Amino acid sequence: MFLYLLFVTFATALAVSFFVMRLFTKPVDNVLHRIIADEISAAWSKCMKFAILVVGVSAGVQLRDLEKYINPALGGREVQTASLSFDRWIFELYRAAIETLQGIAWMLLVFFAFALIAYVIVRIGETRKEQTSSEA
Repeated sequence: MFLYLLFVTFATALAVSFFVMRLFTKPVDNVLHRIIADEISAAWSKCMKFAILVVGVSAGVQLRDLEKYINPALGGREVQTASLSFDRWIFELYRAAIETLQGIAWMLLVFFAFALIAYVIVRIGETRKEQTSSEA
């Protein structure tokens, strides 16, 4: 039963990550194309898509939390394992989806914060370039 739960939480996290990746493909592509404005922006875009999938799955599948469903021995005494009822399955799937979204949200927040800083630097460079070309 534990392996089914592990597989289902993995599939849930992967599906949510893939959906978010598809949802943010165009904004990430536009930001990278604007900042980099070179062919390498496509490679960075693919890297970001991969990162969204990896971060989403790793955040969504909480292995430490799933360990309670197998029989661990802590300090020589047996710990009673949690039961996998229908309510517990729904809770674990919900938690996998929420944790996936939370991990991706943090990653995208960091990405867009650095992208904003890079955009400001690019704009300052463009403004200086325009000023020097208009003065000449």
